[in-house]
Parts: sequence; C-alpha cells; structure tokens
Amino acid sequence: MSLFGLGSRNQKTFRPKKNAPSGSKGQQLQRHIDATLGSGNLREAVKLPPGEDINEWLAVNTVDFFNQVNLLYGTLTEFCTSASCPTMSAGPKFEYRWADGVQIKKPIEVSAPKYVEYLMDWIESQLDDELIFPQKIGAPFPSNFRDVVKIIFKRLFRVYAHIYHSHFQTIVNHKEERHLNTCFKHFILFTCEFRLIERGELAPLNELIEPILVAC
Repeated sequence: MSLFGLGSRNQKTFRPKKNAPSGSKGQQLQRHIDATLGSGNLREAVKLPPGEDINEWLAVNTVDFFNQVNLLYGTLTEFCTSASCPTMSAGPKFEYRWADGVQIKKPIEVSAPKYVEYLMDWIESQLDDELIFPQKIGAPFPSNFRDVVKIIFKRLFRVYAHIYHSHFQTIVNHKEERHLNTCFKHFILFTCEFRLIERGELAPLNELIEPILVAC
C-alpha cells in the first residue's frame, strides 16, 4: 500500500479534513486552486486570481495547506513517536519548542508528535474562529489576519522540516518522495509569492528551497 494511501479505505489520517471557508469566494477559489494545480503549473497556481480579494485567497490556501500537511504527517505517525523523536527538531541545529501564547505562554520542550498535535489543534482553533476566518458572505477579515496566516505558515514549515530531516528515508523507502517534494514546492512557492515566512526561518531546508526560489 502507498505510504500516503491515497484512495485507500485503510488510510490513517491525522485528523478530519477541513473545508474551505464558505464565505463569499471560498468554494469558488477552492475550485480555482484545484483546476490550476491540475494543470501542473505550480507557479501559476499560487498567484492571486485577477480581481480576487487577497485575504480570501490567503484563507482558502491556508486551509488547503493545513489539510496537505495533515495528510503527509498523518501517514508517518507510526514512525514519528516520542521514542524515535523525543524533540521537535530539523537536524541538530534546529529545535522547536511549543507555546501558543494563551495556555502555554513560555515555550516548552516536547516530542515531535506532541508538538505537531499542539500545532494542529492550535491551527484548527484559528480556522474555526469566525472572527479570524469569517464564514459569512461579506464578513470582514481582522486587521491582523495576515499576521495570523504568517504564524500558521511558519509553524507548518517546521513540520515539513522535521519530515525531511527525520523521516525522509521512510518516504524514499515507500517511493513517495515525488509526492512530498511536489507538496513542499507548492507550499514554498505560495510562501514566496506572498512573503509569509522570513528567510531565516527557512534555513533548515535551504538546500531544497534555493532552487525553488531562483525565479522569485
């Protein structure tokens, strides 16, 4: 069975898939994403469609990337355990500690699976908050919306960084590296297009990212 189990009834998913925001343009923009991705041109797929609202575009894509990372990590849960990955890291130079600023204000050291669990719970709470990700047609986005999106993307990148540094051989063994690489390229191109992550944060995967960013 494929590591990512696409189309398989036995597929292990980390959590249920989130739907795109239903407000104003949400579902229409999701169809646009699906159509442009189907063309195979990732650079075009990340661009803001003409005449569309930037916040709507960021919102729909945030949900999309959240689902993508969920699927990728969810298939690795039997390999990423508190025993195999006692810290959330991306190689020896990069360790990530968790804080949400509310329940956990001081960053704490946790295992990789616990970090990802905290992270996905936190992102889900942001996506479900209609004051941040409005669902109703015409409802305004908050003034700090882009800042929230940046934090989400910065933290989703850390999951990619952990997967590549700690679990890439498992993915290669299952011949699924092409799928992972395509998902990651799409993520980085979108991040680059809208300047969502500081370059210093991308350091753990610089060797992978530099060729992608050549044209940015």
